[in-house]
Amino acid sequence: MSNKSLMGLIGLLAVVIVGWNSFFVVNQTERAIVLQFGKVVQSDVAPGLHFKLPFVQEAQIFDGRLLTLDTATQRYLTLEKKALMVDSYAKWRVADVQRFYTATSGLRAIAEERLSRQLESGLRNEVARRTLHEVVSGERDQLMADITATLDENARRELGIEVVDVRVKAIDLPAEVNRSVFDRMSTEREREAREHRAKGAELAEGIRADADRQQRVILAEAFRESEKIRGDGDAKAAAIYAEAYNKDPEFFSFTRSLQAYRESFAERSDMLVLDPESEFFRYMQGNQANP
Repeated sequence: MSNKSLMGLIGLLAVVIVGWNSFFVVNQTERAIVLQFGKVVQSDVAPGLHFKLPFVQEAQIFDGRLLTLDTATQRYLTLEKKALMVDSYAKWRVADVQRFYTATSGLRAIAEERLSRQLESGLRNEVARRTLHEVVSGERDQLMADITATLDENARRELGIEVVDVRVKAIDLPAEVNRSVFDRMSTEREREAREHRAKGAELAEGIRADADRQQRVILAEAFRESEKIRGDGDAKAAAIYAEAYNKDPEFFSFTRSLQAYRESFAERSDMLVLDPESEFFRYMQGNQANP
């Protein structure tokens, strides 16, 4: 290769290197600034193709999309000094590129670390102003709105960050409190169960007493009705017997005597000690049966 060709190749390579360092591209989802010897000379560069002085100026490009800061669960005290474990997150993005770079050197880790401390401090203040009920349900939305406004104001001023939203994912009691709360709830449930059982036993006793009363009434009425029916039957039987007796008193007396003999001598081992001349043997005395 000749010297001219070598020099031409070196010149072309130098032009490529200079051109490569003279232009930069900013995407729609990015924010950028231009530095010259470490000093910001152009901030909030719009998306597109841009020119900078090669080897003198440097372009710093940052993610301009909405980002999520997911913090660790922290312990906070309410207005009544009751401990709560709060898990939260924040949605943020770069608002002032120059301030963001100055405050964090453009590093997301530093920005989130400082934003996390501000979020923790803000939540601690907001929770401390409210009761347990207000934090859990009564003013939960208001709490998130207040912390979002406060954190956004501080983050814009100190970090050049816009805090779009702060959300509380979960609110729990500390582990050492959970057991005592569970025991108290269990005691309450047992007390309610005993009250329900006592009321049930009282109601059952009332039902049993009423059933027993109704049983006695029904049995008494049934006994009365049966006695009445039995009396009517006895009366009818007596009337029938009387009518039959009146038709042939001697035959009736004879059949009654036979029935008495049958029942008296039903068993061979039975023994009767009677006067042979008694009325009982009247129909066994032959011709004396008809005096």
